[in-house]
Amino acid sequence: MEALRQIEGWGATTAAAGVASADGPIAVHGPTGARLRLASVTKPLFAYAVLVAVEEGTIALDDAAGPPGATVRHLLAHASGLGFDTPDALARPGTRRIYSNTGFEVLGTALAERAGMTEAEYLHAAVLAPLGMASTSLDGSPAAFAFGTVDDLLRFGRELLAPTLVAPETLGTATNVAFPGLSGVLPGIGRFDPLDWGLGFELRDAKQPHWTGTTNSPQTFGHFGGSGTFLWVDPPAQLVCVALTDREFGPWALDAWPALSDAVLAEPRG
Repeated sequence: MEALRQIEGWGATTAAAGVASADGPIAVHGPTGARLRLASVTKPLFAYAVLVAVEEGTIALDDAAGPPGATVRHLLAHASGLGFDTPDALARPGTRRIYSNTGFEVLGTALAERAGMTEAEYLHAAVLAPLGMASTSLDGSPAAFAFGTVDDLLRFGRELLAPTLVAPETLGTATNVAFPGLSGVLPGIGRFDPLDWGLGFELRDAKQPHWTGTTNSPQTFGHFGGSGTFLWVDPPAQLVCVALTDREFGPWALDAWPALSDAVLAEPRG
């Protein structure tokens, strides 16, 4: 796929990318087996483990967690009121979309307590091992410190196109708006009203500008990370696109990522 060659101009020391459908990889470029920090792409991966836990009965979306009045659902949707990296509540639960690393760390503690194992152990048992993601691990905060490969994230993306670990209805709940109408700031991009979010997944909707392509469908969901990483899933196109780099997120990404995404969507397949 010619589109993926664009990563060569991104100015990263290491960059790899891939595209897949539910049936398997379509194309890859670069060292797709290189382990790189996923940064906030960790969040949807860990959120998926929480969804598995919900189906197993280990935890429930409406269990109390975080500041008073907040639940697991609030934490997943960045609606708990917790600040970006502070334990202080900056708003009442369900009133603002405040993107919060702390919220995911509180969520990780809640899951670990209920499951009787660490966040990393649960993620491995619930998601990584079943999907054959042998090169991926959680080595710190469930908000931002998983390490993995493009090859592994394409496996995860294919799961998101055709779920096997959770029911389609559960994934549907996670990829539709949770707590509609909340305004907030998408880090590094700007303020949106509303800033729609699912349960661990950022939703493309009609956001403009956005880190996905201008031709991505409004149903596209995924996440990007501060280490120059992203994963998106476009259900109408039945495509997954993943890119991992070692170049910190910045203005370059808001030029490069949409251009790559549009090129991937425009390139003929088959």
